[in-house]
Amino acid sequence: MKKFITLPSLALLAFTHLAIASTTTSSSTEASAVTDGPYLFNQANTDAPKTAYWICTNKLLSTQVQGLRLVSPDNCGQLPQPTLNPKADHISAGTYSNINKIVALSDVHGQYDILLTLLRNQNIIDKDNNWAFGDGHMVMTGDMFDRGHQVNEVLWFMYKLDKQANEAGGKLHLLMGNHEQMVMRGDLRYVHERYQTAAKLLERSYDELYDESSEIGQWLRAKHTLVKINDTLFLHGGISGEWIDRELTLASANELYRKNIDKSKPELKQDELLNFLFFGNGPTWFRGYFKPGYDETELDKILDYFDVEHIVVGHTSQEQVLGLYNNKVIAVDSSIKEGMSGELLLMQDNTLTRGLYNGERIAL
Repeated sequence: MKKFITLPSLALLAFTHLAIASTTTSSSTEASAVTDGPYLFNQANTDAPKTAYWICTNKLLSTQVQGLRLVSPDNCGQLPQPTLNPKADHISAGTYSNINKIVALSDVHGQYDILLTLLRNQNIIDKDNNWAFGDGHMVMTGDMFDRGHQVNEVLWFMYKLDKQANEAGGKLHLLMGNHEQMVMRGDLRYVHERYQTAAKLLERSYDELYDESSEIGQWLRAKHTLVKINDTLFLHGGISGEWIDRELTLASANELYRKNIDKSKPELKQDELLNFLFFGNGPTWFRGYFKPGYDETELDKILDYFDVEHIVVGHTSQEQVLGLYNNKVIAVDSSIKEGMSGELLLMQDNTLTRGLYNGERIAL
């Protein structure tokens, strides 16, 4: 059931649920002016014009949605002004074949400027930050949330690209990582301190800013956790042998993730299958490929199970896009979260290529 926002009647107590990795005093938070948004929620009166909420130098302002366009208040910084996508909650297929070109990257963690520079330099987007990859498929293997200071900008940018890619005959695959899952179940240890302001002014805990009543939350809850494109499986962490033992399919796992994404950790832990999927050796947390002594024969069984040649993962940070086990595993977490640079993986014409931050390309 969808929830509705009634501002400012929500209990301020919700804000106390916001936990962050590094604590700061309220005075230091108030001293730094925050500009943030937009935030858009379902409303009790569905016939009334939709209202978008903005944080403008620590003040909560609102504007009415003009058709499908969100327009920020005057003098409110360079915030996203997105066009809403009526099909944002559409669930796409989980398997694709005969795709001519693919780009993959991971673990942006709110580093919006780094993301834009990398995609522009590699001609995935144009100078105006619009989709320029034609009928290609772009895979973001999770972890847009947490750590960085421009998470909301990243989310609205990806929301825009999702629509533009479809219109161009391409596709954006936005896969759920462990940090998306953490935020949605209220584990807020890694949220950047600047988001305290939005949570306080909107009288919602941070996770509720992206719950099932929000535009971004509904969009995210329609996304997969794993996708297969051509001869490659994409996901956040990795596939362990336990997946095969449980005889899981991509379709069944993706459905289970969507149905249970809002459950608490104790609730998930009570169910053996959900405990596997959301934690430990599950696809959003597994790091086995990177550990000394990993048995490559297990990897070969996994590749055979999915009938793929490659598994592309994020989650485990590297200095660059890295191929392991003769490129059977390709790691695309290139430490974008550090806020300095990053790389992406390009797959075209049976060629694997590292796309560097400066625009250069090097064979993997």
